[in-house]
Amino acid sequence: MSTRSVSVRRALTDAPADRVVEAMRDAMRAAYAIEDTDLLLVDYRLAALLPLSEGAAVTRPGDPAWRCFDHQSGVLADTVLYLPVTVRGERIGVLRCRPAPASEEDQAELTELATVLGHELQSATVGTDRYTMAARTQRLTLAAEMQWELLPGRCRDEPSFRLAGQLEPSYEVHGDSFDWAERDGRLSLAVLNGMGAGMTATLLTSLATYALRNARRAGLSLADQAALADQAVFAQHTGDRHVEALLLELDLAEGLLTVVDAGSPRLMLLRDGEAQTHQLEAQFPLGMFESSEYHAEKLQLRRGDRLLVLSDGVTGAASYGEVPLSRFLRRVGPMAPLEAVRSLIGDLRTHLGDADLDDDAVAVVLDWTG
Repeated sequence: MSTRSVSVRRALTDAPADRVVEAMRDAMRAAYAIEDTDLLLVDYRLAALLPLSEGAAVTRPGDPAWRCFDHQSGVLADTVLYLPVTVRGERIGVLRCRPAPASEEDQAELTELATVLGHELQSATVGTDRYTMAARTQRLTLAAEMQWELLPGRCRDEPSFRLAGQLEPSYEVHGDSFDWAERDGRLSLAVLNGMGAGMTATLLTSLATYALRNARRAGLSLADQAALADQAVFAQHTGDRHVEALLLELDLAEGLLTVVDAGSPRLMLLRDGEAQTHQLEAQFPLGMFESSEYHAEKLQLRRGDRLLVLSDGVTGAASYGEVPLSRFLRRVGPMAPLEAVRSLIGDLRTHLGDADLDDDAVAVVLDWTG
């Protein structure tokens, strides 16, 4: 680590929460003679890279900034260097530097600094709304604001798995959500769909999510997590409202998948280029009855398997049935999970044209690499 790199890191860690990028810009100018540094934040729809400072949004596919974001590697275009800003697989955006330093050693240091910036931005969002607001192309509804705050992130990349999820319509979503956490060699994943619309659905899904987290953090089994969440929702709504949920727990070393289907979204499996819907034991949605009992199923994954979880907003979209989904799964098989999710949502928007979704859409892609 060079003295110059250390000086930029120190500037980042010492900066006020809402001035992290400006502190980096000044430090990079002094250390590397880079005159212009800007952060391009990916928006909620994964459709635009929005500059933190003034400037036009980057929306054209194939633009150097998008190539950097999609491939998660530095891109040198003329005198401009684009670097991915990513934290543990969570893609925040792209750092744009000009003029690009000539030496490969300097470019490698800037690549590391872009990752440091990502960590500082994640920390800074606790104390400022600046970066959250800058990643929006329009105002979120209150329900969508709550739903996005509920998420653990949008993507994750680890040696044993890759994971990504997306909500649609991003600025008006309500009710559909996902949650995940990793601990002691196991990955927990829940995809939920609260009954109703607007704030009613959002509050219902929030209650179920926090109940599941509480049970998970108490060390309960997957079936018992479902039972506790079921009781929490019933206690609040006495059976008038319920939450459809699919709960998964993956042993990251062995690939053994434990599943509880509580009136769930659809689970599809892509293996060796073939896509199929995995039929599960249908059990009652969370909160439908006072004391439902839940049973877990087991599924052995193979290295390279891809799981796709879809809410009924996707599967119920006009004519977006089994055959198109299977064809889509095969087509996006080589893509990273976030690109696959983005491609699915893009296909759905194209398929519907100007029509709105009849319901929320949630898509989650999980690869087990072993």
